[in-house]
Amino acid sequence: MLKRLAFAFAACAAFGAVAQDYPSRAVTMIVPYAAGGPTDTVARVLAQAMTKPMGQTVVVENKPSAGGLIGPETVKNAKPDGYTILIHHIGMATTPTLYRTALRFDPLKDFEYVGLVNEVPMTIIGKPGLPPKDLKELMAYMKANKDKMSYANAGIGAASHLCGMLFMSAVGVDVLTVPYKGTGPAMNDLVGGQVDFMCDQTTSTTGQIKGGKVKVYGITSAKRVASLPDVPTLDEQGLKGADVGIWHGVYAPKGTPKPVLDKLVSSMQAALKDPAVIAKFTELGAVTYGPEKQTPAALEAHLKAEIAKWAPIIKKAGVYAD
Repeated sequence: MLKRLAFAFAACAAFGAVAQDYPSRAVTMIVPYAAGGPTDTVARVLAQAMTKPMGQTVVVENKPSAGGLIGPETVKNAKPDGYTILIHHIGMATTPTLYRTALRFDPLKDFEYVGLVNEVPMTIIGKPGLPPKDLKELMAYMKANKDKMSYANAGIGAASHLCGMLFMSAVGVDVLTVPYKGTGPAMNDLVGGQVDFMCDQTTSTTGQIKGGKVKVYGITSAKRVASLPDVPTLDEQGLKGADVGIWHGVYAPKGTPKPVLDKLVSSMQAALKDPAVIAKFTELGAVTYGPEKQTPAALEAHLKAEIAKWAPIIKKAGVYAD
């Protein structure tokens, strides 16, 4: 008995020492999507800014896969020592419903929460030669050409898929959906005119819109964004029920020691106070969450609420990946 107690105390002491020395090497931030996509953009801004308060480099590693499932699985199975963390968007809340049998992680049980990062509105954009000039004309055009039009997205469960599902539901028409393996190839085909329209985050569409490479028909936020002040919201153009923002949160493997988790939380919060980070997110149309949202409790509550919100929407649409 005494030997077991001694071993337990020794293990706790060693565990505490490891946590106290954290981090002693680079931290890897896993992104479940391809490099160059909107979530990757957010991750790289955040990772760079977290490097100083962490005292070690925060490296972004992309784990792209259909639906973004490999990234969370990787972090779930990682050693809970704070050296492998996850940044994920709204997909963390929709996968439990979309993937009824293929899901090998539980968003609510397999992770520790670090905090919310930002929320990014979506834009409805069309190929350069698409005839409609504004949202009203686009909706009429969709109804008149529903058998001829195509809608691109970055894959089932991706933000662009969810946004498109809501948008077409609000318009009251379904068109051919073309899933891609990421935002990059979907955007390339849209710019090239191979598909007609898509809905994606301002972090990946702002440059294309400002560069005149795509047509823009509206933004999904409640208010216009500073980076695209001339783009009206869907709501102000009369389309209700299509508002959606793509939020991002940071997670660690379940069982990560509290001192390590506290270091991650404080470093993320310090990064999100950086004026350069706020300015960069604003430039991309993203809204940085305030301090009250940059906490484990806030992320946990938000995730639970989003799971409850999206489950009936997905079930009603009958869109499943398995």
